[in-house]
Amino acid sequence: MAGKSVAREAGIQKLIILPWGKAMQMSKNSIVVRLGRSIITASGIFLGIAFLVAVMTSSAVLSSHALKDLPGGGIDLTTKIRNAWLVIVSLVVAGVGVANAMLMAVTERYKEIGTMKCLGALDTFVIRLFLLESLMLGLLGAITGGIFGFGSMALIYLAKFGAKVFGQLGPALQIGGWKVALWQGALLAVFLGGALAVLAAMYPAWRAAKMPPAAALRTEI
Repeated sequence: MAGKSVAREAGIQKLIILPWGKAMQMSKNSIVVRLGRSIITASGIFLGIAFLVAVMTSSAVLSSHALKDLPGGGIDLTTKIRNAWLVIVSLVVAGVGVANAMLMAVTERYKEIGTMKCLGALDTFVIRLFLLESLMLGLLGAITGGIFGFGSMALIYLAKFGAKVFGQLGPALQIGGWKVALWQGALLAVFLGGALAVLAAMYPAWRAAKMPPAAALRTEI
């Protein structure tokens, strides 16, 4: 008897939990419907990653072999520390912005969340929807921010020093003996943008999942 009950419960959960493809489609539709808020949410990640990639591009150019012995070439320790601090602050601000935007999205979607839960959506599915939505926005903001950060600094240094500095770029990051090339740093920045967006959305997603369906349906926004 107990075995039948467990099997029945597993079957119900299998029916209620939608496949990943459907969850991604619903997250995409939610972004499109709330396009204005989605752009604002992604802009926080965009600015943070753009600044990070700009700093890495600047570091790679100024430490290139063509500029090491020229005035203005190389980066001193004070500049590295200042740049690292500014990057950390910008990423923290971006994370707070994403968390705030996702909390507002939860508030706006009380009735939608309540309806989904009344129709049988499990907490894990609601969390999945919010995290997928945040991941999409984070990756979009990180990719466009990385392109903008590299492009803007590349144009500045191209006009200042010429194309020769891009022949032998130095490391974008150097931690002890570990050196990170510019392309590796750019990929790391994109990954960081997506991860930051997901981390910032965890509490809003958990709050949405734990919302009592009846209370959500009674809420007037």
